[in-house]
Amino acid sequence: MAYEISDSVTVHAAPSKVFDLVSDVTRTGEWSAQCYRAEWDSDDRGEGATFTGHNRRGEREWSTVSEVVSARPGQEFSWRVTSSGTRWGFRMEPVNRREDATVLTEFTAFTEEGEAYFQQKFGDDAPAQEADRRDAATYGITETLQSIKEILEG
Repeated sequence: MAYEISDSVTVHAAPSKVFDLVSDVTRTGEWSAQCYRAEWDSDDRGEGATFTGHNRRGEREWSTVSEVVSARPGQEFSWRVTSSGTRWGFRMEPVNRREDATVLTEFTAFTEEGEAYFQQKFGDDAPAQEADRRDAATYGITETLQSIKEILEG
């Protein structure tokens, strides 16, 4: 059940300003529908750096370690959850080559590596767990983008 999901929103802020916000993982709790806190695991901040995200959904809580796979200022900030291989991130594109508006896209990709991880972790319940995570991502991405827009536009 590998999948990719994304959604986009236009924000009235420069791509560099959008990147500065979304790449500061310590602020994730301000906009994420699921991750209420994140912290860097060392002083590193670029590609290869790791951070720990603390997640909550209903009464369930869990933490994950992620590795930054792309940190291109004003263009993309993305990471890979080390346990499942699931990739998450943000892409930024200036609107009509302007520097005061950005199309911000959040995306996730659940791969065969994630399927294998879920099968090992959840056994026969893996398909239901995957479907639940997919639904959460579908709605969570839209909520997250709206929250980021509100932060950037004041």
